[in-house]
Amino acid sequence: MSWFIVNLVSIHDLDYIEVVNFFTKQPSKILFSLFIVFSYFFSALTISEIFEDYIHDEKIKNVANKMLNFFAIVFPLLTIIGIFNLS
Repeated sequence: MSWFIVNLVSIHDLDYIEVVNFFTKQPSKILFSLFIVFSYFFSALTISEIFEDYIHDEKIKNVANKMLNFFAIVFPLLTIIGIFNLS
């Protein structure tokens, strides 16, 4: 998280090409990919707890949790694939 915050401040004022160059470097790709995976994982855990507390119908709760898990896997994968497909 601290790596992302420091680098976000440093790339905030850069042009599009410079930002793409930043994300094409190998350490940035790996660290940002880990950041994305951990972010989606912890957000899915948090939302899952909200489902447990506020949804009382078991069928709806199970469907919501399965959809949440599906999207928590698919979105980070698509993001990582997009980052690794940058030049």
